[in-house]
Amino acid sequence: MKIQAEALLFDNDGTLVSSIESVHRCWTRWAGEYGITAEQFAAVELHGRPAAEIAADLLPAELVDEAVARIDELEVSDVAGGVVALPGTLDLLASLPPERWAVVTSATRRLAEARLAEVGIRPKTLISADDITRGKPDPEPFLLAARTLGVDPARCVVFEDAPAGLTAGRAAGMTTVALTTTHPAAELSADVVVSDLSAVSAQATVGGVEVVAGA
Repeated sequence: MKIQAEALLFDNDGTLVSSIESVHRCWTRWAGEYGITAEQFAAVELHGRPAAEIAADLLPAELVDEAVARIDELEVSDVAGGVVALPGTLDLLASLPPERWAVVTSATRRLAEARLAEVGIRPKTLISADDITRGKPDPEPFLLAARTLGVDPARCVVFEDAPAGLTAGRAAGMTTVALTTTHPAAELSADVVVSDLSAVSAQATVGGVEVVAGA
């Protein structure tokens, strides 16, 4: 599928990089520290949501701020050796002008920058959990990214591996490309579904980017 766009918006974890082993280690330790049972933990959707929302689902309100700071500390300290670039990520980003793409993540800025730096990615524009009041599946993060880049949301392409992120992209009125790096295709609703970013190519054009996704 060929898509004419003005900007490409990428989720981070599960889209650009894989930090799944680090996430599992850190959140398991965090849950143990706060006395959260395996059953309680399993009932909460973790992927693609801000840590503050996850903590609020599991803990009393008075513990949330402290608990969010703790998981951030654990995850940042676990970045070295725990994060790898997913297939196609580095080549695709290298083909794009810096002003034509952004990272839009549910992680804090500190954690997102640490994970991206681990694989050599330093985006000009990064929208994190620190910049928004409502996380994915709300469209606010993607709409803020479009506004920051100065482009029409309808001319943006969202790359996501999580249902919450795809829902946010659709609600923002953007074209969506789903990656099956975390969820099977049957669980992903998008305009295009690909295995990972190695199935995507892009070429800068006058005023935008031409994207080819999938076959």
